[in-house]
Amino acid sequence: MNNIETIPLSNLAYTLIPVLTVIIIFIKWKLNTVNTIYAISRMLVQLLLVGYFLNVIFASASAQITLFILMIMLLFSSWIALGSVKQNRKQLLGKAALSLLVASGFTLSIIIVGVLELTPWYQARYIIPLGGMILANAMNSVSLAAERFQSELENNNDRTRARNIAFNAAMIPTINALLAVGLVSLPGMMTGQILSGVSPFIAARYQIMVMCMIFASSGISAACFLTLIKKNFNNES
Repeated sequence: MNNIETIPLSNLAYTLIPVLTVIIIFIKWKLNTVNTIYAISRMLVQLLLVGYFLNVIFASASAQITLFILMIMLLFSSWIALGSVKQNRKQLLGKAALSLLVASGFTLSIIIVGVLELTPWYQARYIIPLGGMILANAMNSVSLAAERFQSELENNNDRTRARNIAFNAAMIPTINALLAVGLVSLPGMMTGQILSGVSPFIAARYQIMVMCMIFASSGISAACFLTLIKKNFNNES
């Protein structure tokens, strides 16, 4: 199998053909075409800029820069995670950040030291993509936990029951992903590695690593967050 290293921009333009088909449907059905075109345009610009930006970071070989980028990602994911919270969002931001820090820091450290044995440990080429995957999934878990916890309290459930229901709800997408992987879908990392010529056996090992770290970070972050916010709702149960 030939390795896929570069997609010429001229070839990449072909992907716009099915995209334009959907836009035509939006136009014919008189839907929100402006917002759709804006979203696609923003995606193109963001990804091209991120590709350039990451290329510079990967070449820097600096532990300080790598950690700084991870902290920026942590702060953004903490704020986004609380988007479903109806009240006390600013008061809960620190607890969301702490929960994500504990979950992602613990999980990523195990991956770096125990699984990949990176030397030096701060190689941005590995840490930033893996850290991004961990934070994105942990962020979604915290978001689901926060929204469901508040909903259950509003339904007059006691805090312990609300916590348990919220944790279970937060873990449903991750558990479903574990059940579907390999049977329904080949996830992003495994697909990318196979397309680039890596043996499916090796790609499967990396995907196992990814699924385990996603499950762990999602569960730890949701559990930490639900534990930390119980006092914020003492008067609402």
